[in-house]
Amino acid sequence: MKRVKLLLLLLTLSALLLAACGKDDTPTEDNGGPITPEVINPVESGENPSEETPAAEPSTEPAGGEDSEPVSTDDSVPPQEGMVRSLLTNEWVDADVASTRPIAVMTPNENAALPLYNISQASILYEAPVEGGMSRTLAVYEGWENLEKIGNVRSLRTYFAYLALEWDAFIVHVGGPYYVNDLLARNDVQDLDEDHTAFFRDDNRKAPHNCYINGAGVKKVIESRNWSLSYRGLTDDHHFLFASKAEPNTLDQYASAQSVKKIDMSSCYSMHPYLEYNEEDGLYYRYYGSGKAYTDAVNGEQLAFKNVLVQRTHTEDLGDGYLVMGMHDGSEKGCKKEGWYFTNGKMIKVTWSKPSDFSATRYYDENGNEITLNTGKTMIMLIKDNDTFSYE
Repeated sequence: MKRVKLLLLLLTLSALLLAACGKDDTPTEDNGGPITPEVINPVESGENPSEETPAAEPSTEPAGGEDSEPVSTDDSVPPQEGMVRSLLTNEWVDADVASTRPIAVMTPNENAALPLYNISQASILYEAPVEGGMSRTLAVYEGWENLEKIGNVRSLRTYFAYLALEWDAFIVHVGGPYYVNDLLARNDVQDLDEDHTAFFRDDNRKAPHNCYINGAGVKKVIESRNWSLSYRGLTDDHHFLFASKAEPNTLDQYASAQSVKKIDMSSCYSMHPYLEYNEEDGLYYRYYGSGKAYTDAVNGEQLAFKNVLVQRTHTEDLGDGYLVMGMHDGSEKGCKKEGWYFTNGKMIKVTWSKPSDFSATRYYDENGNEITLNTGKTMIMLIKDNDTFSYE
């Protein structure tokens, strides 16, 4: 009998040990359920961050890291049936996005105006000097109809308008100096100037940094004016030449190519912007001041570009601090039509040409051949005759 009791005791202890080994060690809340990790969502489009509940500071570290997924290089097949190549980035986009004219939005570049809403959704970003030593940006968007809040939006300058015309874009702005009026009065130039259907102001910032647009409103204005949403055949058949992700342009074919990890534009623009190269994803990330990341107010995403171009352009003072930049062939007046192209951590020198208002600005290598950009977003920075910048 003692042996039987001993055997039963051993069997009971074994069962208890097995149960303990199989126990779920997931920590639980007081109600007995599993603890769910807190998910912090980005600010939704159209939502105004308040001073009482400020959004979390976005990371200033570029994407990538030890745990990041490798960047896919196979883009030979569209992710979904019916997608086509974007005219702006060469990425795969829906056919209706590719066939719809973009919008080109005038945006500020000053501390009181940042961060901008949905700026990370722009395919092309231009920067150029304006009066007072400041600079402004022109953000060119495709697939813009569903964006609920873009901006803020500021006044136009003629040289930004000529950049918008290259894309047959609808120009979105809030006024401008008198000398833009003749250009905007042309029948082939279509602009939205604080139309109340498309524009709105809110109290998240003080004027003039509180004017925004939404895509649905812009589309409503365009349709009410019977403007064509489809390309009008005024621009070139192609704007940029692109390399695929599978066979990128490494610039290794140029003996003169230099490795560049940082592009410092601080001597050209008052916000002291610069871009740093991240080897893990092959993008140049945009910063300003003493290491502040240019981020999007909607999603906290830092602005990053596959292609960066710097373009020297003849500049004149029209009085009252207003500038005009020579965007066309024949307007250089002694200023070298030179530039610099940066991609994949390298740089080559280029020249540029723009024959007419609606023709694309084209960039040429040292052999006179048009350069090939890599698939992805592009930033183009215009600098004055004697401006200097550095790279390392």
